[in-house]
Amino acid sequence: MSWPDLAPIRLTLLLATVTTLLLLLLGTPLAWWLATTRSRLRPVIEAITALPLVLPPTVLGFYLLVMLNPEAPIGSFWVRLTGNTLTFSFAGLVVASLLYSLPFAVQPLQGAFEGLGRGPLEAAATLGAAPFDTFRSVVIPASLRGFVTAAVLSFAHTIGEFGVVLMVGGNIPGRTRVLSIAIYEHVETLRYSEAHVLSAGLLLFSFAVLLSVYALNRRARFHVR
Repeated sequence: MSWPDLAPIRLTLLLATVTTLLLLLLGTPLAWWLATTRSRLRPVIEAITALPLVLPPTVLGFYLLVMLNPEAPIGSFWVRLTGNTLTFSFAGLVVASLLYSLPFAVQPLQGAFEGLGRGPLEAAATLGAAPFDTFRSVVIPASLRGFVTAAVLSFAHTIGEFGVVLMVGGNIPGRTRVLSIAIYEHVETLRYSEAHVLSAGLLLFSFAVLLSVYALNRRARFHVR
């Protein structure tokens, strides 16, 4: 059995790491707002956030391709700023992955925040804690399981992306050829041994991720009891 090129694995791990960090940074305030707001816009924002769960990846990828191309406002701004295009680039893959994996970060965080209740926040307020201090010293430690779940699911989901990254990034070696696309190319060219190695590794990784998430949730429920 021949071993495949490791470049797509390295690129995929880099993409998943960058995407996960950005999702935690950007998804936390969004999840907090959804968990605490009484705005009538909440169902609309929740629906938009969850859209990637039901929308075919190729549909999302197509509209991202339209939005990010050099002739579109966002794409042309990026070209003026960096001299490179968003489409068929690593930066474009990051943008696509952020949108496609957004619900996998926001929903666990939102659930963790909603599970806190008002008691800890009101207790911190009576002690004179500012809102940011309350969030940093009370909300984050109490919602640690939600942060871990969001990070693990976001990382794993980004690794398994195919349709969105193919539409936005194509299949450029060293730049946009991620693991899922490499597997597809190996199958297309009848290089089944390399496809087996990559697919088996991805299968084992996905199982390990799900097992760790379920074990974490079960342990947390046990401690609550």
